[in-house]
Amino acid sequence: MKVTVVYWSGTGNTQAMAEAVAQGAKDAGAEVDLLQVSETSAAALESCDRLALGCPAMGAEVLEETEFEPFFTELEGKLSGKRVALFGSYGWGDGQWMRDWQERVESAGAYLTGGEGVIANYEPDAGALENCRELGKQLSA
Repeated sequence: MKVTVVYWSGTGNTQAMAEAVAQGAKDAGAEVDLLQVSETSAAALESCDRLALGCPAMGAEVLEETEFEPFFTELEGKLSGKRVALFGSYGWGDGQWMRDWQERVESAGAYLTGGEGVIANYEPDAGALENCRELGKQLSA
């Protein structure tokens, strides 16, 4: 089983979550690629069946607009039939960015793993990191 974890992080919070997702997938026996969004492309991920995507909420509860949103917009049309897990951190609002992102993933025909994804308010605490590890395990199952 191979899992690819792709993330964008400005402060390190979403990176910590990405590392926990990757660790959970490894603990479940998966081969894992852990990549910052700048290290890959939508075309490179087309053959991946299991993706974990991480991005914090920015501005008015949207995905990071310079790198991650353009990447995800291109990837969106390639998600049909894939298992996808979502995670990220936020500092305000109520998580609307995650609900909007989940809707986009489901509308693209992907299968969401972990239901609502994992969100952490600012720096992920021990509970959020454990939820991320569990998300990685679920994605690997």
